[in-house]
Order: sequence, then structure tokens, then C-alpha cells
Amino acid sequence: MIQPVGARITGVGAAVPASVVTNADLERLVDTSDEWITTRTGIKQRRVVSENETATGLAVAAAREAIAYAGIAPGEIDLIIVATSTPDNLYPSTACMVQAAVGAQRAAAFDLEAACSGIIYALAVGQQFIGSGTFKTVLMVGVDIHSRFLNWEDRNTCILFGDAAGALVMQAADGENEILATYLRADGTGGHLLSIPNYGTAYPHAGTTPPKAVNRYLHMNGRAIYEFAVNAVPEAVRAACARAGIRVEDIDFFVPHQANQRIIKAAAERLKFKPEQIVSNLDQYGNTSAASIPLALRDALARGQIKPPATCALVGFGGGLTWGAAIIRWTAAERQMTEGFPNE
Repeated sequence: MIQPVGARITGVGAAVPASVVTNADLERLVDTSDEWITTRTGIKQRRVVSENETATGLAVAAAREAIAYAGIAPGEIDLIIVATSTPDNLYPSTACMVQAAVGAQRAAAFDLEAACSGIIYALAVGQQFIGSGTFKTVLMVGVDIHSRFLNWEDRNTCILFGDAAGALVMQAADGENEILATYLRADGTGGHLLSIPNYGTAYPHAGTTPPKAVNRYLHMNGRAIYEFAVNAVPEAVRAACARAGIRVEDIDFFVPHQANQRIIKAAAERLKFKPEQIVSNLDQYGNTSAASIPLALRDALARGQIKPPATCALVGFGGGLTWGAAIIRWTAAERQMTEGFPNE
């Protein structure tokens, strides 16, 4: 009988565009105010790509930082998984573009879409490949550029999202398994609550025009998503802890998807986490979708909030509807990281 192989996170990285869009900037675009945005979301600013920036470019920069943090060579990577809902191309996959750019010549590569839960799904998939003994080193990247899918005249959505990439390196563990548990869920009956249309059979190409009735932009039912998230997050954390054989009280840090500060606060209160246990950088970057969890983790390490060893609950939720959590024991070597980003 083949014994499962343990896994651990050994690297983390992130990348953000240089351009900052503040709440004051948005006041000049839509009927809103810094006070309105801050009190309802907790967001003060977000990063937005310029015309020549791409999801692939951000993913590559985040991947390179995670690879450097892990102290490995690109040639050691066996698999690359990119979680994204906003790829540059339908194909080739963003993962294949990352593979070529970082020089991971021997790595298999594919994209995965689970919206804002994408990096949790990628982490769970990567663990399966390592646990089965198929691969030893997996690079997982979450990247989204929502700014190109927003209606910048809709104050209910354009204030929320930012662009970014975040990356994790997972490797086979010499000792105990440090991915203590993962938990994944989906509910397609709620798919209409948060979506970006792709027109299906009417997808636009040369010589065709999408139906005028089709809205090209991101659509979100904010109230319904809030109610879903404040219930889904505690459920996912409790279920993942049960699978890990630990109590919620054993968690050192809570690293949630950075969607809305009200959601984070409500979920943390239900789980009885203290303020110092909550990892959040939402005020600086907004909702960066699949990038938000590794971006928040990377920031917490850079500012010294998280120090190894630490048991962390990573939890995501988003369109699909999808949600899930991973309980990890962070023991990766401390590296010199600045709070800024080298790609800016």
C-alpha cells in the first residue's frame, strides 16, 4: 500500500500594478465618497493595470518572488496551476505562459477557475498531486484583472475590485504533513449572484456582435453575496478544522479572502478570532479575487505579523458560488521581505 506523501508551503509571493486608484479618484468618476466607500467596504485604495499590463505579467512576477522565497530553481517545478477568472487568452493557458516565462521547462501546466476561491481550490489540487507521489514541487498562482470587466459608472461594483497576483510554492515534506486539511464546496444555484458574462454561443469574434441586451460587465448582488459569505466562511473554517483534528481555538491566524471588511469582521466574530489574529490588507488593495489570500499572507509575513511556526486558516469564497478553506502549518524559513513589491 502506497503511503500518502506530506506537503508543506515553502514559498509565497505577490505582484501588484504600480497605478493606485484612491477613493478620492473614484469620487471624480461616480456618485460616491471616500467616507461612503470606507464605511461600507473598508477599502481606501486599489491597484489597477495600465493598458500594456497583463494577467500573465503579474502572474509571472508573483511566481518569481514565490520561487525565490522557496529557494528553489525553476527547473525543480513539476506542476504549475494558475487560478484565474480573467485570463489574457482563452488559450494558451496563463499557466503555460508562466511556465515559459519562469523557465520551468519540465512542469505540466493548466488553469483552474473557481473565482475568488481559486487559490484554495488550486492548493487542494496541488496537495493531491504531491500526496499521491506524482509530483514533488507545485507552483500555484492566483491572478485576476477585474478592472477590465468593471462598469466604471456603477458605484456598487467599481469601488470594490483591484488587480493583483499572488503565488504559493508547495513541496513534498520530509516530515509531517503541513497541509493539515482542505475543504471545498460549490453551489451552482447561486451562480447568477456574481458573474461576468462570456456570451456563450454568441461569443464575439470577427464579423459578429453580441446581443445588445447582454451586459458585458461584472454583475453582483451585493446583499446576497454578503449573506452567503458570512455563513460560508465560518462553515468552511469549522469543517476544515474538524478534518484536521484541531479546534478553531488552535488557529493562530485567520487569512480570509479580502472582499469586504464587514464580511471579514462578521465571520471573525462568529469564529471568535481576536483582532490581532485577523490578516487583512483590503484597505490597500481592494478585492483582488484569486490573488487576495496569498497577497494578504505575503504582506503579513513582510510586516512581521505572522512568524513561523504558525497555524493558519486560509478561506475563500466567490462566484460559482464557491467556497473553501485550508488549514496549514506555516514553518517556511523566514526570508527578508519588504512591504513594497519589486515589480512596481
